[in-house]
Amino acid sequence: MPEEFIIWLGKNYVELLGALLGLTYIFFSIRQSIFTWPVGLLTSALYVYVFLSAKFYADMLLQVYYVAISIYGWYHWMKGNPVKNADLEVSKMPRSYYLPVLGVSVLLSLFLIFGLKNYTDSPVPIADSITTALSIVATWMLARKYFEHWMIWIFVDFFSAGLYVWKGLWPTAVLFVVYTVMAVLGYISWKKDWTRLNNDKLKLSAEAVS
Repeated sequence: MPEEFIIWLGKNYVELLGALLGLTYIFFSIRQSIFTWPVGLLTSALYVYVFLSAKFYADMLLQVYYVAISIYGWYHWMKGNPVKNADLEVSKMPRSYYLPVLGVSVLLSLFLIFGLKNYTDSPVPIADSITTALSIVATWMLARKYFEHWMIWIFVDFFSAGLYVWKGLWPTAVLFVVYTVMAVLGYISWKKDWTRLNNDKLKLSAEAVS
């Protein structure tokens, strides 16, 4: 093994481990496995360190949020279904939520832009703030099992990959390229599952009426 690689591995092993766990997290997420949340929690804890070192402060704070939302999502996926002892089902986000979610995204972005521009040495305050705000909203949507959250992740992951290339965080950049592809697959899988569940409910309703 080349000496340069050993040196690189010694400096970047936390990021590399976080990237590997991140891939595991997204795999579990697509499959709607409850293991999504404990793996996500550990991944986020590692990336708090990675982003702090890279001066991506909004992303670092986002990872702190991920730790908290992982606990919430873990609980909600197990207990959120009103049917006793049944898993939470994939659903479509109610239209009444669209405007509040958009408003929260905009307000969070503006708040983070102000904070990063005035109180940190972040090299990309606007981009960092927008991706962070959208990620906060998307993760909440994941915890609620709204399939549209994948649409947000497709944009955020693709855009973030470019930022990490620019910053030289190569394992993370590669991870986010893979995230982008997997987010597309996740959207297709969850949308298909929601369609099937919705059709089953419509069929049961029709049978009940007849």
